[in-house]
Amino acid sequence: MSLLDSILPAEPTKKMMMNGPVESLFDKTASKLVGKPINRVEGSLKVSGQAPYSAEVHLDNQAYGVLVSATIAKGWVKQIDSRSLDGMPDIIKVVTDPEHFLRNAQQGGAKKAPMQGVSEIFYHGQPIAVVIAETFEAATEGAKALKVTYEDETAQAALNFATELSHAHDVNEKKGSDKNSEQGHPEQSLADAAVTLDRFYHTPSQNSAAMEPHATLAHWEDDKLIMYSSNQMLASCKKQIVDALDLDEDKVQLIARYVGGGFGSKLGISPESIAAALAAKELGRPVLITMTRPQVMEATIRRSNTRQRIAIGCSEDGIIDTMIHETVSSNLPGEAFFEPAALSTHYLYRGDNRRVDYKQVDMNQVLSGSMRAPGEAVGQIALECAMDELAEQLNLDPVELRRRNEPEQDPSKDIPFSTRQLIACIDQAAEQFGWNQRHAKPASRLEGDWWVGMGMAAAARGNSLAPSEARATLQVDGSKTLGVKAIIETDMTDIGTGSYTVFTQVAADLLGLPIDHIEMRLGDTNLPPAVGSGGSMGAASSGSSIYLACQQLRETIAEKVGLYADTIQLDNGQIKQIGEHDANFVETAIDVGKEKVAGLSANIADKVVGLTDKATNKVAGTIGNSQPQSEKYDFSNFQTYALADLIAQYDDQKLSAKGQIAPGKNAKSHRQASFGANFAEVAVHRVTGEIRVKRMTGAFAAGRILNHKTATSQCYGGMIFGIGSALMEQVIHDKRDGRLCNHNLAEYHVPVNADVPQLDVILVEEDDPYTNPMHIKGIGETAIAGAAAAIANAVYNAVGVRVYNFPITLDKLLYELPE
Repeated sequence: MSLLDSILPAEPTKKMMMNGPVESLFDKTASKLVGKPINRVEGSLKVSGQAPYSAEVHLDNQAYGVLVSATIAKGWVKQIDSRSLDGMPDIIKVVTDPEHFLRNAQQGGAKKAPMQGVSEIFYHGQPIAVVIAETFEAATEGAKALKVTYEDETAQAALNFATELSHAHDVNEKKGSDKNSEQGHPEQSLADAAVTLDRFYHTPSQNSAAMEPHATLAHWEDDKLIMYSSNQMLASCKKQIVDALDLDEDKVQLIARYVGGGFGSKLGISPESIAAALAAKELGRPVLITMTRPQVMEATIRRSNTRQRIAIGCSEDGIIDTMIHETVSSNLPGEAFFEPAALSTHYLYRGDNRRVDYKQVDMNQVLSGSMRAPGEAVGQIALECAMDELAEQLNLDPVELRRRNEPEQDPSKDIPFSTRQLIACIDQAAEQFGWNQRHAKPASRLEGDWWVGMGMAAAARGNSLAPSEARATLQVDGSKTLGVKAIIETDMTDIGTGSYTVFTQVAADLLGLPIDHIEMRLGDTNLPPAVGSGGSMGAASSGSSIYLACQQLRETIAEKVGLYADTIQLDNGQIKQIGEHDANFVETAIDVGKEKVAGLSANIADKVVGLTDKATNKVAGTIGNSQPQSEKYDFSNFQTYALADLIAQYDDQKLSAKGQIAPGKNAKSHRQASFGANFAEVAVHRVTGEIRVKRMTGAFAAGRILNHKTATSQCYGGMIFGIGSALMEQVIHDKRDGRLCNHNLAEYHVPVNADVPQLDVILVEEDDPYTNPMHIKGIGETAIAGAAAAIANAVYNAVGVRVYNFPITLDKLLYELPE
């Protein structure tokens, strides 16, 4: 093997770090498929029941497991009496492993296993054993009948957040998503301000309530563990499994081709995963463990409850000088995650004097972690309700207050925004909603028995990029109309967000093929690793790696046919030439390098130039500016050539390439975020206090939109989340024994069709070259940010009652309703 071959990969790979603005090929493709509102490519499989979710996969000789959960909130397991199941039909075994079973789920993106060991009980519902049986029904009965004795220390448990506030401690900033910060003299400037607002807001714990419960089917092939699991981020979940079971990475495979929602609850592994793996190993047969709905709510992830202080100081004309956001959240003892409620407070509005402060309270309750839009979803409830109240104090329209406090750059870091379309979103949503018809005075509009009001709130969600990798392969396929298809491979997941569809559009657009000529392979750790679905960065990160893999294929083909990367066009299975080549500094540098070796001896010079030429051709896969060398292809008279014929010339009649994306300097040089605005109209019954959301309008700017239909659907979901957060969703723990009182979808209320009114979504045009080569941003979590606050502000406008303790249930309005 030559030195060149040893340092250059056999499979051409296009790598990119975002170290400056980049152009996007989508501006030059022929089909312009990206952005079109095409239907989901896997939609027919899902609606016909042909898309297998983890619990629906069936293997020969499969057994079924049901977790056994602790019935105390704190203490120790003294004995698990498996003999109590003797004589029960179809029971196989009670599997226990107090050392390796998971105490709780893991956070998203972590590389290590969550805390292991279940002899000590930290919360009611903590899994401590699993009953294995021939049928799910038998395992369920066995789990109910299993006798467990405890050393009960519930009397010493921390179960009441209000009483534990005095024990709040500093957070672990190194492991958090945000940091404490202070600029200027916020408390002094607050005291000196002409107008001030200082309020506390309380938000409850919430549950993701994904449609699909957590499930794992585990089986061993010799010493290799294969798991069908409902996880959002497979690459990091695999590392967690490896760490938990002390296995080699090549001995673990996770498969999650379809995931029925996650909203953060499936970012990391959950207790059923390791229990299934250990049980399958012990029994020597596949084991499926599907968590019941109560177990999902009791033993996976909750959004933390919070107490937030928002303090704002401004001039008499509403120019903000001081912004303080303090948050106390809760978690299990020993856990580092805290709710980053002030993520957007850093940059949403102006102000020279600022403070963000976080504290944590240890509670004997299920793990708190990331739930859809962690931080902003609850943080902007507090911030945007405070802005609405401040606007009233100032006798200003809430829209105008936000306009006056639009910062020119990120006030917390003194760096520019990559793009910022907040005011455009507000203006477009306000016009479509009819904001100018709002009555400024609360309780001014009575229609029959219903008080009607309007409210609005800004929305913001930080944009991120994470390392991801993908492979794209073009291969001859006689079953396709054009004789060729593309196979795209990455372990990215589709959790209902539309990954299969938008990535298909990306590949089809770049490779010049119809949608049905793209085969998308997702959700398997045997494929190139991606960041996964979470943090509003899945589409941007995984999509960019697919983009780069396709770009590498384009450049390889260009070199093959004697074109430059910027003059090749792939269109409906044909290779064409477009435009004129624009040479850049890379080619110039290579030419200079050749000139410098001219003075060497002829023998050495020939070798060096030859090596330079080889490197040039290889680097073309990375840079895309190879010198064309072809005698077969002549494009001088607008000739075109069939892509299938060219691919047929390669070994095995296929051509592959990889793409790798990674964050770069842009993440620190520019503040990147998606922005939006939510407007809501509500009706409050004048006698009962019942609240109905009548309509909502949201406008959101999130860079280039990959698919207008799926993006709009994501915004619908975010706005509906806001309805739940504002009016009904709350996890209720019994303060006496730690039991989760409403651990099912009958009593944990989420919005249903009758609760959801007409929703109007505006996708504001935006192009952001600093984000990634596709110029896209996350959108689904942006729509939830501020949605609940818009509803709360509308409730105030309707009846003149401000609620600081969410959700806004009718009992909090009943005794203060206007006459």
